[in-house]
Amino acid sequence: MPETKILVVDDEPGIAHLCERLLRRAGYEARAVTNPRRALLHLQTHPVDLLLVDIRMPGMDGFELMRQARQTLPDLAVVIMTGFGTVETAIEALRLGAEGLILKPFSRGAELVESVAHALEAHRRSRDAQRLRALRPLFEVTRRLFSETDPEQLRLLLVEAVCEHLQCEHAALYALPRSGNAPPELEAARGEVPPPGGGYVTHLWEAAARGVVAPGKTDSAPLPPEMGYASLVAAAVSGPQVSRLLLAARNPENPPFSEADLELLVVLAHQAAAALENARLYAELRAYLRQVEESQQLLLQAEKMATAGRLTASIAHEINNPLQGVRNCLHLASRAELSEMERAEYLQLGREELDRLMTTVQRMLEFYRPSAVERSAVDLHALIERVVKLLHREMEQQNIRLHLSLSEDLPRPWAVRDQIQQVLLNLVLNAVEAMPEGGDLHIETRYNHDEVHITVADSGPGVPPHLRGQIFEPFFSTKDDGSGLGLTVCDGIITAHGGRLELLDSPDGGAHFLIALPLHSSEE
Repeated sequence: MPETKILVVDDEPGIAHLCERLLRRAGYEARAVTNPRRALLHLQTHPVDLLLVDIRMPGMDGFELMRQARQTLPDLAVVIMTGFGTVETAIEALRLGAEGLILKPFSRGAELVESVAHALEAHRRSRDAQRLRALRPLFEVTRRLFSETDPEQLRLLLVEAVCEHLQCEHAALYALPRSGNAPPELEAARGEVPPPGGGYVTHLWEAAARGVVAPGKTDSAPLPPEMGYASLVAAAVSGPQVSRLLLAARNPENPPFSEADLELLVVLAHQAAAALENARLYAELRAYLRQVEESQQLLLQAEKMATAGRLTASIAHEINNPLQGVRNCLHLASRAELSEMERAEYLQLGREELDRLMTTVQRMLEFYRPSAVERSAVDLHALIERVVKLLHREMEQQNIRLHLSLSEDLPRPWAVRDQIQQVLLNLVLNAVEAMPEGGDLHIETRYNHDEVHITVADSGPGVPPHLRGQIFEPFFSTKDDGSGLGLTVCDGIITAHGGRLELLDSPDGGAHFLIALPLHSSEE
């Protein structure tokens, strides 16, 4: 086992070198030291796996050497040697966490080798159990990290998880841009942490990226003395756009970090990298969806204004006629030769024309107002009636015959009322404009297998077969002055309600549109 390093410390040179020879013969890499102070200096620059130490030595006993050695190497295995074996000695050795106790002089060399092998195996099992205890709560931490999709909250959660599971007072997450000369940024912190400026964090990240940040010290970035840390560990958090550094530090009154702590921090760093990238993608998706929703609302409003413009043009005469009537009534009422009864009659006619004008304008304004987005149970027959009232005068003048076939007790779908009204107005306007010389307009409602169906059919020229697959595409129009967005917006509205807008085959010619809306409860 050449990779296993052992340091033997005994003030008796003969015993120290004997132990060294026996261990080397057994395949260990052993080094003997007779002075405990020199042993501590050796451990600071030459880490070992096991310390074989005598209890009674001048200047520093074995127990004190064991305590100080574990300040430098928290995962150090220890075997105590003594020539005065007592129950008290054994209890003290167990209390301090020694893995073995052997009495001098050895009856045979194999006894020493067996004690060392047993101590290393016990220490390995202890470290494995410690890792397992640390990993079990890690599953819950991972679940919490990946369930949080807000980047800012995730960074705070990560720092809290580091302090909780590594039992430390200080933790921080730094961001280090991959490109440019931008300085590191402190994204989240708990306790007192090194400032991102000054170069210390950058040096520490470079060390962590090379995997040389050890418990208690760093090879390329010494502990900052002004922070008063006793132990510090750090791990690099890789990301596609920003690299990060995850840091944890303990105060002097607490034990130093162990190798198991460093491994746990590295695992957290790997999980954090995936969780942070996941949260970033979620944030981008939310921003994109907000932009799409805003664009859809603008498109809906733009098409609604265009539809209102078409409506205004189609009923302009309906506004002009009452205005002319009011003007004539006022002119006639101002004539001096009229009697009071005749003057009152003309004024009453003027008031009636004004009321008719106000009703028409009020109906038009309802289509200019921004749509509400709250869904409610919609009375489709009332919407159809409103649309018909808006266009009835133009349909009369164009000799368009309206045929209504409205189902009794029609269920009310859960929808946005103004948006469904906009779809109905657009389809009826299209039908009216398709029949300038007159024709028949059929509007029918019926209930069919958890859906409410509305059909709008006209006797106009219809849609040519080679264009039927394009009518719902944006900016496609068969009219010279059309925007090409009307049917696209209508289709988007119905699709957003979970329904469908279809152009059906019509054996009698004309355009035959079907609106199918599902029935959803308010809870759904």
